[in-house]
Amino acid sequence: MQCGEIILLVPVFLFLQLVKYEDKLVIYLAELKDLEERLTIMQSSPDDYIKLDFELLRIELREFEALVSQLKNSLNSSSSLFDSLYIEIRNMTFIVNQLETYDKSNLEVIRYQFAKLQKKLEECQIDQDIIKPDVGNCNHTGILSIGNPLVVQLNAHLNSGYLYGGWGRDSKPIRGNENMHFYGAYSSPEMVYDFYFYSNYENLILRKAIKQYTLPNDWRGTGNNYIVHSNAIYYQHDSPFSMTKLNVTSSEYEYRVISAASQSFSYAYSSNQNLDFAADETGLWVLYASTQNMGKIVIAKIDEKSFGIEAVWPTGMYKQSAGNAFMVCGVMYATRSVDISTEEIFYAYDTKTKQERNLSITFKKFQDKYTNLDYNPIDQKLYMYNNGYYVSYNVKFNKE
Repeated sequence: MQCGEIILLVPVFLFLQLVKYEDKLVIYLAELKDLEERLTIMQSSPDDYIKLDFELLRIELREFEALVSQLKNSLNSSSSLFDSLYIEIRNMTFIVNQLETYDKSNLEVIRYQFAKLQKKLEECQIDQDIIKPDVGNCNHTGILSIGNPLVVQLNAHLNSGYLYGGWGRDSKPIRGNENMHFYGAYSSPEMVYDFYFYSNYENLILRKAIKQYTLPNDWRGTGNNYIVHSNAIYYQHDSPFSMTKLNVTSSEYEYRVISAASQSFSYAYSSNQNLDFAADETGLWVLYASTQNMGKIVIAKIDEKSFGIEAVWPTGMYKQSAGNAFMVCGVMYATRSVDISTEEIFYAYDTKTKQERNLSITFKKFQDKYTNLDYNPIDQKLYMYNNGYYVSYNVKFNKE
């Protein structure tokens, strides 16, 4: 249920953004897990929403108020941005507390307030010198660290069973669609069949899609490692096994067979992820494994005009040992699980120098497994589809 979902996600979002205070707040996380289970039941029966015990809801909201107060004291910051963030959280709590009937217009107001809160938090991070994006440039020596996860919300289907999918924004937007976002998710990794497009981040939050593309049977895909680049969707086609491009403007389809690519190797977290599309400051890529390279990842640069492969780099990374991989400034980074709440970037291959190296850059996960992880050069963020939830990360680079 949408109302319940908002109540749940705001404190989870705060918890994850302020993990350094987790010792004080661990009891809240346990309580929120219990709330999540009850709300999942509500989501499956939207017609029962009006039967909700609002007195119980108000009690839980008062507990949320206490959490917010504790967070404000823990911050111990003089930043006016943190103060305004606290005020906006209190305002949104007040709005939720007024919901005595199922009112869709009120729910849209809440979602919009939530989007504002996330933007405000990013402003706070910048104000505190946590992140300093240098978009479009590669004047660094690689990734230094990954920020805390920003949990946006449950997927647009409001269905926790849609575990396989992806979300993000166009990595090379055309004029007029500079803020285009997309989403697609499914209950199985074996089928990719529709995509939703949003004019901006706020409409993604509000679930107001401007376009929906349902792929014809002959053009349906598989796996979940697709991206949107220059107003086109790049995804894996199953029959014939190939990389496929859907031009969003013209609705025209193209495919190219990569003869060396194998369907026998996927990432550790999900099957059918044989072709992994990526974009960075230097262009468009596809990652795959081949029998010639003994199941190890091959990096291929895509010629965007001809939709062909212009160059390849065989790596020493066995694909099935990686959870996922992405490209940044011509460097491939591979990830793996450390434990149920921690992921690690443990390997990198530089296409410029043809050198590989081992790394240990850890970052937090909202949930254990994920099926899509992509870097976007437009805002220098990682976009993750984490067991049905939209999650993003700020990336910090080493300038030395």
